[in-house]
Amino acid sequence: MQTTIANLKKGERAIITNFDVEAIPLKLLEMGCLPGNMVELIQIAPFGDPLYLNVNGSHLAIRMETAREIEVEIIDPRT
Repeated sequence: MQTTIANLKKGERAIITNFDVEAIPLKLLEMGCLPGNMVELIQIAPFGDPLYLNVNGSHLAIRMETAREIEVEIIDPRT
């Protein structure tokens, strides 16, 4: 299923598939936010922004507007 990080539910894991390199801060790319890497939504802030993620072992927080730009494919939890 193709979606974005912004649509993940807490605890869901996904693989990054695509994003607009112009819309993503360079620091996120340096921390491993690249196609093919796994991302897990750990927590959502009380007002829904930012999102706290685990990207290949790096813990980071990103804004919702950035999360909407990163396409992911959700990993089936049964596999």
